[in-house]
This record gives sequence, structure tokens and C-alpha cells, in this order.
Amino acid sequence: MGEDNDEHVTKHAILLDYGERILGFILYGHLFVRIVVANAQPISAADGILLASEGMVLFFLLIRRRSRRTTGDPLDWFVAFTGTLAPLAVWPTTGGGIVPAAICGMIALMGFLLHVAAKLTLRRSFGIVPANRGVKLGGPYRWVRHPMYAGYMATYAGFLLANPGMWNLFVYVIAVGAQLVRIHREEALLRDDDAYRRLMEQTPYRIVPLIY
Repeated sequence: MGEDNDEHVTKHAILLDYGERILGFILYGHLFVRIVVANAQPISAADGILLASEGMVLFFLLIRRRSRRTTGDPLDWFVAFTGTLAPLAVWPTTGGGIVPAAICGMIALMGFLLHVAAKLTLRRSFGIVPANRGVKLGGPYRWVRHPMYAGYMATYAGFLLANPGMWNLFVYVIAVGAQLVRIHREEALLRDDDAYRRLMEQTPYRIVPLIY
């Protein structure tokens, strides 16, 4: 009975995994059209970096390895889907940014480089839903436990400063809220792993050193 149930959960997780990838590519396509095709103004640095950032997420979704242990909790899947897919709903705006475009681009670039460094450290251990695909202790994980999410949030900030608007603010509040919940759900699952407990001891902060 237990084996049949495990097999059912695995098949369910595989279907959700493929569904997430398909939906991600559809939404990314819409984002690309909004920023590149339908946008009447030249693409800003922050806009281009956001496209590269979200495209990198989809690329690593394709090459990630199967996890040793994946959560079956519907809340974990909902939070993961929301945190990953909600940022694809933003729109470029007209009228200029809150701060100079160069500053917006720099913030977005720093966020992009940080989450790329985290992904290159994880390599195929990257995932969306809380799962144990192996714990990595090097790279930016020496500074904070979740550098990838820190990078995402910096990229969001750069894009939002370049494209201010209530809709974009609403999207990113939802996305960041989901990411914060996701962090706690991930750690609840990974805390059983001795390697992750060592990471928690070596790196006490989740996103921002000395703050959180």
C-alpha cells in the first residue's frame, strides 16, 4: 500500500513538474512580447536584464535533476508556482523610472549576477518546489543561505524602479511574499539533512547579511 502511494505521489509530482515548465514558457513568451515586441519605447537595461533573469530560471528548470525528496504538500506547490510565475506578469511602463536608468540597470544587474552565481553553484540541483537535490556549501552560499532569492529580489527592484506602477508593485509584493514563505517551507524540509544543518550553522542569515 505504501509503495503504491509513493508511486502515485511521484507520478503526480512529475505531472506538476511538466505543467510548471509548460506554463512557465507560455508566460515567459508573453513577457517577451510585452517587453520586446509590443513595447513602443526602447528596451531599457533593467528590462533586458529581467528577460535574461527569467530566461535563466526557465533554462535551469529544463536541466535540473530529479530530487531525492520532494514535498507533496499542495501549499508548497502553490507557493512555488506563485513565486516563480507571478514575476512574469509585470509590464513595462512609460514615463520614466523613479531613479536614473543607469542605477536601475545596475541594481538589476547585481541581482542577476548573484542568482546566476547561485545557480552555477547548484548546477542541476536547482529546483522550484521544496526538495532535497543535494546541499551545496560553496559560492554565494557562504554569505547567505538563499542567495538565489536575494538575487531575484534585487532584479525585481531594478525593474520596478525603472517601470513604476501599481500593477508591477502588486505583482512583486505577491512574488516576494511567496518567496519568503517558500524559504521557510524549504528549510522545514531540508532541516532533516545533516549537510543543511551545517550550512545553517556556518551561514546564519537567509537573504541579507546581518539583517535577515
